[in-house]
Amino acid sequence: MYGANKFTESEVRGLWEFVWEALQDTTLVILIACALVSFVVGVATEGWPSGAHDGIGIFTSILLVVSVTATSNYQQSSQFRDLDREKRKISIQVTRDGFRQRILMDDLLPGDVVHLAVGDQVPADGLFISGYSVLINESSLTGESEPVVINEDNPFLLSGTKVLDGSCKMLVTAVGMRTLWGKLMAAITESGDDETPLQGKLNGVANTIGNIGLFFALLTFVILSQGLVGQKYVDGLLLSWSGEDVLEILEHFAIAVTIVVVAVPEGLPLAVTLSLAFAMKKMMNEKALVRQLAACETMGSATVICSDKTGTLTTNRMSVMKACICGNVMEVTNPPVLSSFSSKLPEFALQILLESIFNNTAGEVVINQDGKCQILGTPTEAALLDFALSIRGDFKEKRQETKIVKVEPFNSTKKRMSIILELPGGGYRAHCKGASEVVLAACDKFIDARGTIVALDKTATKKLSDIIETFSKEALRTLCLAYQEMDNSFSIDEQIPLQGYTCIGIVGIKDPVRPGVRQSVATCRSAGIAVRMVTGDNINTAKAIARECGILTEDGIAIEGAEFREKNPKELLELIPKMQVCHVPNNLSLACKFLSI
Repeated sequence: MYGANKFTESEVRGLWEFVWEALQDTTLVILIACALVSFVVGVATEGWPSGAHDGIGIFTSILLVVSVTATSNYQQSSQFRDLDREKRKISIQVTRDGFRQRILMDDLLPGDVVHLAVGDQVPADGLFISGYSVLINESSLTGESEPVVINEDNPFLLSGTKVLDGSCKMLVTAVGMRTLWGKLMAAITESGDDETPLQGKLNGVANTIGNIGLFFALLTFVILSQGLVGQKYVDGLLLSWSGEDVLEILEHFAIAVTIVVVAVPEGLPLAVTLSLAFAMKKMMNEKALVRQLAACETMGSATVICSDKTGTLTTNRMSVMKACICGNVMEVTNPPVLSSFSSKLPEFALQILLESIFNNTAGEVVINQDGKCQILGTPTEAALLDFALSIRGDFKEKRQETKIVKVEPFNSTKKRMSIILELPGGGYRAHCKGASEVVLAACDKFIDARGTIVALDKTATKKLSDIIETFSKEALRTLCLAYQEMDNSFSIDEQIPLQGYTCIGIVGIKDPVRPGVRQSVATCRSAGIAVRMVTGDNINTAKAIARECGILTEDGIAIEGAEFREKNPKELLELIPKMQVCHVPNNLSLACKFLSI
């Protein structure tokens, strides 16, 4: 009744359409004209088949160019159509038939409840059910860059928009071509491919050479023929032409045509087409599909590659490797260690740790249709939830003990996520987690080895900071967990506090480097291409991963984004050749800075 949640695909272009498109090339049009004239004049002057050799040779060259171009573009179009289908295979979290589960976006139906978080694209039109601090970027539909607040008063969520902040549940009301985005897509016609920069220059050269060749051909024809025409005029026989006279004029014309044919290099379009097709095929063999051939030329000019860390250089499959709770640092990589770890913790510290992990999260632990326990959420959230389950935690039980009344989701600016819990006996408790240096700076107390809350003095602060630095140097991504008991005067309409927290502990999460990254970096470097890492993670973690990837060398520089932006142009010119790692909360700002230099 409702159809699949996908958009109508444009009509498939046939091979002959690509053949016709290839024949529109300016150089080929000139060569076709030259070939026809050469063929006709050659046969007329030298007879068949000796007079047809030049024309047939040019036609053969044109046929090769058109065949290679049309076949390459046709294969490219087919592969990108397949790629577009693969790109649609995005898993989203929905509640259907009473179960929270992952399904493909194309299988979404009206009536499903979709769970959205920061960074998600809204997969269909729907209505806001519940959520916290939801901001939506609707610029793809309206062109307005100002984020739209979604709540009970403005509950409409539109397909194709993006969640900038917050999290929510959405009831799907329309899918596929019935959505506003689908109707917009139906009204947009697909534009044709532009010529590549090299092809544009080639057409300019062809026009110039053609015009110059045509000028000299006409000049040669006039000079050769003026003697015969002048003699006819002197003899008064201008209107009397014999067969020999006509053959002589044709010979002069053949010489002029030869000049035009020689002037236009018929092998140049073939060489360019073959080089571009080879480059495209080479990149496809390296798992990099090229939609536009111009990208091959652009990539051939690249001298620097700036890469993110998480999910690009690393696998984005995380697990907790080390933890510091109540001042005790332990590796938590196997079940026996986890069991002893939880038994060594004071009961109060263990319970507050589990309460923090199970409530202050955008993930969830569910029972799937097979009756098995499944963790849903981002890799970081899944790693924390898995750690909590491994130390005797019960997700459902902990969530039922308290009630979440306010949430401030994580974003790259705040670098922390906070919630307010309403306690069973009355009162409120705040929980905060995020970048270790940010959350630790918001703490003035911590839980010691006896489970007692004590002041966080300079000595304790230095100890915890050293632990964070040690974890970071071991390529671990660190998170700090903290909580705060709210006084009786607190109202849920107030902002969640930024200071006055009690540090629960620090966890170190490992995100392994992808296989082959080090070899790829070495290959780029040997080709004269510099590789740099731009990341929002802790600078020490970034440096450790960069060394593991082979990006950070002994003479390389790792720098904080704030320090980088304070440099003047002269200092930047000296710094950038040596800079290999940059830590910046917002990668886009650094990219803009690079482009301005």
